[in-house]
Amino acid sequence: MSLHVWIGSRTCYFCGMLRFRSRTPRWVIVFLDLMINVFALFFAYIIRFDLDSQSELIKEEWLLLKDYLWIFIVVKLVVFYLFKIHKGLVRFTSTHDLNRIFIAVSSCTLIFAGIGLIRYNFIDSFYLVPTSVLIVEFLASFAFTVGSRFIVKLIYLESQKNKNDIENVIVYGAGVSGLITKRTIENDTKSAIQIIGFIDDNPKLWGTRIEGKNIYRPSELNRIHKKKNIDTIIIAIQNPKPHRRKALLDECITLNIKVQKVPDPKSWINGEFTSKQFVKAKIEDLLGREEIKLNISKIEANLSGKVILITGAAGSIGSGLVKQISKFKPELLILFDQAESGLYDLQWDIKDETPDVRFEIVIGDVTHKKRVENLIRSFTPEVVFHAAAYKHVPLMELNPSEAVKTNVLGSKILIDTCHDFKVKKFVFISTDKAVNPTNVMGATKRVAEIYAQEKNLNSETQFITTRFGNVLGSNGSVIPLFQRQIENGGPITITDKRITRFFMSIPEACQLVLEASVMGNGGEIYVFDMGDSVKIIDLAKKMISLSGMTIDKDIKIKVTGLRPGEKLYEELLANEENTLPTHHEKILIANTALKQMKESEINELISLIDAQKNDELVTIIKSIVPEYVSKNSSFEKLDNND
Repeated sequence: MSLHVWIGSRTCYFCGMLRFRSRTPRWVIVFLDLMINVFALFFAYIIRFDLDSQSELIKEEWLLLKDYLWIFIVVKLVVFYLFKIHKGLVRFTSTHDLNRIFIAVSSCTLIFAGIGLIRYNFIDSFYLVPTSVLIVEFLASFAFTVGSRFIVKLIYLESQKNKNDIENVIVYGAGVSGLITKRTIENDTKSAIQIIGFIDDNPKLWGTRIEGKNIYRPSELNRIHKKKNIDTIIIAIQNPKPHRRKALLDECITLNIKVQKVPDPKSWINGEFTSKQFVKAKIEDLLGREEIKLNISKIEANLSGKVILITGAAGSIGSGLVKQISKFKPELLILFDQAESGLYDLQWDIKDETPDVRFEIVIGDVTHKKRVENLIRSFTPEVVFHAAAYKHVPLMELNPSEAVKTNVLGSKILIDTCHDFKVKKFVFISTDKAVNPTNVMGATKRVAEIYAQEKNLNSETQFITTRFGNVLGSNGSVIPLFQRQIENGGPITITDKRITRFFMSIPEACQLVLEASVMGNGGEIYVFDMGDSVKIIDLAKKMISLSGMTIDKDIKIKVTGLRPGEKLYEELLANEENTLPTHHEKILIANTALKQMKESEINELISLIDAQKNDELVTIIKSIVPEYVSKNSSFEKLDNND
């Protein structure tokens, strides 16, 4: 490497005044390197004289050196040329280049020492240069040659940055990933980012510095923001403690600081990434929930080497279950769904993430009885996870017959078939909307819950129900809707300022389903600890802030009114229910009185599907589920007549 960073590969500017040529003759570069090394030699003599400038001493040393100075210059030129340190661009300087400079300078010093011995023994009993000068010259030559490159490199990098709009950034995490983040930003000549410093949770690092940048405690963020006007925080820690991450994000939202994250190391190339790969923090990060600890050995015993069927496999929960179960090496996974595009995408995810897992894709509908019977007969699964369902409340309120067809008839067909073929375990994925339902969707899921519990009484199959709330990022959930609305410039629409919901991430929900499937013996309804309920309007505000926008200025929030069948607050347990603890702190058993449902009632309900007589359908559902009271729905009239 050489000083022809001054030349760059393109025209650049030094401090807005100096223009560097894009192409400079090599002899100029060699000359500059030589001048630096000659200066290092005279610097060594200055050190030898202790900065004493007595003319007699200088004259004496010059007489000893002048006849041999040409040797110094020739050796430097030849060695530097052989090691090609004058070639290359400084902006690509690496440890390899520094190593090459070190070897070149060391070689020169060894040659000078050898020539000095020859002069001393065979010419005039004087060394080429005094030993002290030789040592200092070696150190100075290396330091000046390397230092000059870094100085010019910094000038080049700074000259390429846009000074008009500097973004002040703090990096969260002062470890290896944080250091890589800092270097990545500083090496990006096109980014107008200034690293203010680091914040870290480790008290031992507080008050120290790393590569010239201060490391602060997290509690100092507000003070630093007031002083430095922080624009962005980049989370460099791959797996920060959830409560710390949540607290940091909440504070950033309050201070109107954008939050970005370092990409997953899987996407790095040769241990590096670019500043373009920084990703926005996800709304899931605001949950602040601790990582779920699973009983791995029991889950593995329950799933490993087994044939497992997942209905609704292309859906959010279904595909999440597929990916989780794949880790436990089942003998065969059967992916059953009517969504061919979703199954097509899912098969490639499996091949990429768990290529050794055997799986079979079956396209079909759970309401097609012969298709389901043939499926169970052909593959004889030992465990069935039933996630196929219609779940969108307003749409099902307008289409009750389809809700009954899929959520009731489809579940009944699958339950009956599993019973007939003596499937070992059946896990039904239900919803918090089945608790004191106010809509058709929730009520149909409750009917299926009741049927599964009743079937469990006289069956060799263990029928287990899991019940949880909204899943972040699932198809049709509020998060993708808000993201789409933000990308389109708003407004974000919410139905009521008071509305709250429980939220859980897809991996978290699927892991708890697997845990519940292991501990269940049949007949249980498991409810999950969903944490605290979240106000939807607060969720919308946080998503706007995480997108780097300002509420009302960039994105407005519009209240549209409750949708058909929607209620303000979701519940996980009905009024008459209470819970029993399990060995897992996040999983409880709903201590529910077994509902009695006549076979004639569910048969009558199913018989009305094709007739599409909505009022009659809903009336029968209300008789099966007495706690079902419609809200904001045309079916409220059926409650008034009771």
